Amino acid sequence: MSQLTLETQVCDIVTALPQSADLFRSLRIDFCCGGKIPLKDAAEDRNLNPEEVLVSIQKIEEKREQVGSTHPTSFGNRTLVSYIQEKYHAGLREELPALTPYITRVVKVHGENHPHLVRIQEIFKELRAELLDHTADEDKNVFPVILDFLENPTPELKEQVKPHVMELEAEHEHAGELLFEIRDLTNNYTPPEEACGTYRVVYARLAQLEKDTFEHVHLENNVLFDRVRAAL
Repeated sequence: MSQLTLETQVCDIVTALPQSADLFRSLRIDFCCGGKIPLKDAAEDRNLNPEEVLVSIQKIEEKREQVGSTHPTSFGNRTLVSYIQEKYHAGLREELPALTPYITRVVKVHGENHPHLVRIQEIFKELRAELLDHTADEDKNVFPVILDFLENPTPELKEQVKPHVMELEAEHEHAGELLFEIRDLTNNYTPPEEACGTYRVVYARLAQLEKDTFEHVHLENNVLFDRVRAAL
């Protein structure tokens, strides 16, 4: 029998059932930065029927139990950090520069008739700069301190790690806000009927960027950082 209820926090649902992240994204329920609230409250904030959302989650849970899977939430600390770095940090360093010329081209060709594209380009530039700086800081400065602290929680390391976690969560929240604005501007990543191939590619890759970033932030905020908070 499922242990997930209307009172279970959204972030805990995604930790226990990672496949639910796609459902929450489609419903515009924040499971990474704003996920520490009960499912009932999160659903009502989006004017959704909490019971119907819970039923959808239970269906995902039933399907997962039939298939079975291992998820990074079960990894040890060092394995989890390596997974985040290899899958998400390296992925961002590859995708963000690669996507830039496509966005530039679409704005150049279609920006006059679709002015929202200009704003999307502005947000993407800000998001790109922030995410690349953010992940570089995590890799070089923050993750080593976190891992040292989790293995040896001395008072000195405790004082070093506390401000890092608060700062990173604030940066995650801002990235989430930028991605939600892009989702609004793109009408949930739905290109116009007359959109060319490049236009459609940009929307599809922005949607994938949102998906990967929210999963990435969830693993940090609600798994890795929760381990830090427990040790604190």
